[in-house]
Amino acid sequence: MSRYVSYRDFDWLLLVFVLLICGMGVMEIHSATMHTKFAGAHIKQMYWVVAGVGMMFLMSLVNYQALLEQIHWFYIAGVGSLMGVMVFGQKYLGARRWIKMPGGNHFQPSEWVKLILILAVARYFAELRHRELSWSDFMKAAAIVGVPMLMVLAQPDLGTALTYVPIAIMGVFLGGMQWKQGVAVGLLALVGVTAVFAVPRVHVLKTYQKQRLTSFLDPELDPQGSGYQVEQSKIAVGSGGLWGGKGSQTHGNFLPVPQTDFIFAAFSEEHGFVGALGVLLLYFIVLMRLTQNAQTAPDRAGTFVVMGVVAVLSFHILVNVGMVVGFMPVTGIPLPLMSYGGSSVLFMFLALGMVMNVRMRRFVN
Repeated sequence: MSRYVSYRDFDWLLLVFVLLICGMGVMEIHSATMHTKFAGAHIKQMYWVVAGVGMMFLMSLVNYQALLEQIHWFYIAGVGSLMGVMVFGQKYLGARRWIKMPGGNHFQPSEWVKLILILAVARYFAELRHRELSWSDFMKAAAIVGVPMLMVLAQPDLGTALTYVPIAIMGVFLGGMQWKQGVAVGLLALVGVTAVFAVPRVHVLKTYQKQRLTSFLDPELDPQGSGYQVEQSKIAVGSGGLWGGKGSQTHGNFLPVPQTDFIFAAFSEEHGFVGALGVLLLYFIVLMRLTQNAQTAPDRAGTFVVMGVVAVLSFHILVNVGMVVGFMPVTGIPLPLMSYGGSSVLFMFLALGMVMNVRMRRFVN
C-alpha cells in the first residue's frame, strides 16, 4: 500500500494556514511575555512548532489503518499513563497533571490521550455496520471515553476532561444516534449538572471549579476573586478597538497568563477587532479544509478520525474564544496552535498528521 502514497496528495494549503496561525501565536507570545519572567517563551514555542511539523510528517507516513488495528494497546497505554500521573505526577497549583521528565520538561499524558480516543472511537464505530445505534452500542462508546475522562477529572483537570466530550459526541452523532437517545442523554446531563451545583453533598467538582464555571455569568460579583480573569479579559478585548492599541492590560500585568489561556484576549487588545476577526477566519478555513478531507476519506474509519480532530479543534476554539469574551466559563482550555505549551502544540500537529495520513490514502484501494 505504501507505494501508492505520495506527498503530492499532502494538504499543503492546510499546512500553510496552520503555520500562519502558529506564526501569529509566536508573535503574540513574544509581545505578551516581554519584560516578564516568561521572556523567551516564544523561542521555546518555535522549537515546539518545528518539532510538531516534523512529527506531523512522520505521522502522515504511518498507515492509520495499522494504528487502528493496534488501538487497544494504545488505549491501555494511555490509561496506564494517566495512572502514572496519579502516582508519580508532579503537583502544581493544587493539581497533579504532569510527569517530570529529564531536562526539566514536563509530560502531560492527558493531551496525548485525546489522540488515542479519536482513534479508539473511530475504530469502534467503523466496525458497527448498522445505521442506528443500540443502547448497548451507545453505552460502550460512552465507556471508551468516560474511563479516561474520569481519571483526568480526578487530577483535577476539568478543562482537558471536557475536551474528551466532543470526541464522544461526534462519534455517536456520525455513528447513527437515535433522537430518543439524544434526548435521554441531554436530560441526564441536565440532571447531573443540576445535582453538581445544587446538591451540597455531591462533591464531583471542587469549590473553586464550581466558581470558575459560574463566575462568567456575573463576574462583577467577585471582581477581585473568581471574576477577576473574566473582567480583565473583557477589558483587554474591548480596549483593542477596531485596529488595536498599545496593550496596556497585557503589558501592565493585569491580564492573567496572556501567553496561554488568554492569548486571544492579548492578541485582540494589540490588533483590535480586525486582527481578531482575521485569526477566526484562519481557524474557519482550517476547519473547512479538515471537513473536506473527511469527505474524501477512503473509508468509514478515516472519516471518523478526521471528524474527531474537527470536533476537538472546534471545541477548543469555541470555549477559549468564548471564555475571553465572557460567554464561556474559565476552564483552562488553550487556544490551539496559538497558546504557549509543548503538549498542546505537539498533540495538534500529531492530530493534523493523522488527517494528512487519511488524505494521502484517499486513492488507495
